[in-house]
This record gives sequence, structure tokens and C-alpha cells, in this order.
Amino acid sequence: MATVTVTEAAPATVSRTQLPERTEPVGPRRSLSTWNTQEWFDVLGAALAGIAIATLLFGRVTAMYGGIGWAVVALISFVGVYALLVSLHSTRQHVADRLATVLLITAAVLLFGTLVFIVAYTVIRGSPALVHSSFYVETMRLAGPLDPLTVGGIAHALVGTLIQISIALAITVPLGITTAVFLNEVGGPFARFVRTVTDAMTALPSVVAGLFVYASVIQLVTHERSGFAAALAITVMMLPIVIRSADVVLRLVANGLREASYAMGATRWRTVWHVVLPTARSGLATAVILGTARGLGETSPVLLTSGVTAVMNVNPFQGPMISMPLQVFDFVRSAEPALKARGFGTAAALMVVVLILFGLARVIGGRAPGELSQRQRRRVLARSARSFAEIRRLHPAAPAARNEE
Repeated sequence: MATVTVTEAAPATVSRTQLPERTEPVGPRRSLSTWNTQEWFDVLGAALAGIAIATLLFGRVTAMYGGIGWAVVALISFVGVYALLVSLHSTRQHVADRLATVLLITAAVLLFGTLVFIVAYTVIRGSPALVHSSFYVETMRLAGPLDPLTVGGIAHALVGTLIQISIALAITVPLGITTAVFLNEVGGPFARFVRTVTDAMTALPSVVAGLFVYASVIQLVTHERSGFAAALAITVMMLPIVIRSADVVLRLVANGLREASYAMGATRWRTVWHVVLPTARSGLATAVILGTARGLGETSPVLLTSGVTAVMNVNPFQGPMISMPLQVFDFVRSAEPALKARGFGTAAALMVVVLILFGLARVIGGRAPGELSQRQRRRVLARSARSFAEIRRLHPAAPAARNEE
């Protein structure tokens, strides 16, 4: 009988990762959020050099003139000198990093400066009209072009704007959000067609929307300009903005939330109503804000559909109803200083109205998903108290409830 010899295998040697030896010295660690003295010196030196070069070129060496051209030349000179100064003591990667940082900061400063300039210029030019209380509570029914600023106001335009934007929001918000839900939750070939049409409508000129409502509503149905026709024209401009913005927001909702809802036996409708929409609430509020901003600033479709009037009209279905953007256009095209001041004052008041509407939208949709308001918390606590009272009635030995409010 043959014998079998079993030999034990030698244990395998454990290989360890070999780190390469450092052949180059490690440079000093630099902070990405703060600047040292050398970096501040580079920025200030480049700024002074840019100003000097622009001043030398404008009026000294060349025949160029103008404030905007001087600013452009100064900015270009600043960027070039700054890149040169940084390259004297830094690597190429550091130069690219600092150039990108400076360009981003410059773009932010220019954007913020432009916004401040527009707001300040509008308020300053409209301040002669803004200081009078009659500007907010009176209409232009008894005021003429040569009357002082103490007579007449924009109450009729303010009321017309609120009525028109309310009608437009009442149509746009449910229709736009419902369409966005259809594009994300249902899909299909027809959804692709709707998304394509919505993208095309986003670039639709506002005057075309006004002509469409003028031809289809005013010429065929009402036979007169009205606030409702203007609201329909504003709706045509707002609807694609709301649909596309809400579509993007609903895409960001995690599919795991939908799958968890379906796993618990919820239907598609209950999943959309109780999971998808509450999760995307803040984003949907932003979509409504974007659409409202587009609607409030429209002038050409309102000019074709609402008409110009100097009296108060609160009936959107009968008679002309002027809005604030159209009132601004009607004021500033006049050569009278008083009417121009009223026009800039109306623009400043329009910015305040937009700011108030934006604030209301953020209050309504700014809560996090699942966060309850104070009223909802009280309602939940009251329902819990009633449920516990019913449990105590059926089971007297149940422990007492704790008030956690």
C-alpha cells in the first residue's frame, strides 16, 4: 500500500507598499482662503500699474477718451501686470490659480457694482417723486404733464400690476408645476415633445406673445384691451420659465425616496404629493420667483394687450388696465422733468414690489423638506392628544402622556 506524504506550504510573504524617495524639496504650504503680504503687494501694485497705464494712454499718448474705455484698458493692464508680478516668485500653476481668483472676484465686483448702480441711479432720479405721499395713493386722472409732483400718483398702475400678476400666477403655477411633474414622473415620447416646445418658448420674444394674445383674444373674443388679456400675455412669458426651472428641480429629487414610498404601498399620486413635491418645495419656490420676475418686467406684451389709462380700473375683464412697467414707459418717453421723475419713481416702486413678492415666496417655500410650521405643529400635537385620550378611554391602565410642546 502506497503512502502519501503531505507537506505544509510555506507561508506567503506579505508585500508592503514601497514609498518612493523624495528627490525634490517640499515647498511651503500656502493657504487658499487668505493672502499673505506678498500677494497683497502684487494685487495693489498691479492695480496702481493698471490705473497708471490707462491714464497715460488716455489723453497723453493716444487720442482715446471716455470713462468706459479707460476702465476696460485699466482692467486689462491690471490682469497682465498681476500675472507678471506673480510669475516672478511662483510656479505656473500658482499663477493660473491667482489669475482665476482675481478674475472671479473682478466679475463678482462688476456684477454687484452694476446692480448697485442701477438701483442707486433709479432711486436718485426718482427721489423727487418718491418723497410725496400722493405718489402712492393717487392716480393720474387729474394730473397733467405740467402739474407739480404733489399732484398725481401711480396707485392705478400698482393695483393693475398686482391684479395682472395674480391672474398670471394663478394660471402659471398649477399648470407649470403639473407639466413639470408630468415630464419627470410620467415621461414618454409626448414628454420629449413637450420639453422641446417648452425650450423653444423660453426664447420666444415678448412682443410675439403680445401679438399672439392680441390676435387670438382681443381681436376674436373681447374686442377690447383689458387686464385679463395682459395677464394672458404675461402667462405666455412666465410659463416656460416655470416649467423648465421646476423640471430641473424635480430631477434632483433622489429616486430612493420614490422607491421607498412605492415599497410602502403608496400610489404614484401619493408619492408625488407627499414625497416629491415637499422635497423640492424650496426649488419650486425659486422657479416661481424666476417666472414672477420675468412677468413683472414685461412691457411690450402689456403695451399691446392692456392699453394705457390714467384712472383706476379694478375690473380685469373690461377696459384698459395699466401696469407699472407700462407706466414707466409712458412716463419716461415724455420730455417733462416731472414726468421723468415719476417714471424713475415708478421703477423704484416696482423694484420694491418685486422684492416683497420674492420675500413672500421664500417664506412660503423656504422651509426644509419635512419641516412643519408652528400651526402644523400645534395641529399635530392636538391630533396626538385626541389619539391618546381615546387610548386612555379604551385602556385605562395606559401611562400618562408627556407634553413635549
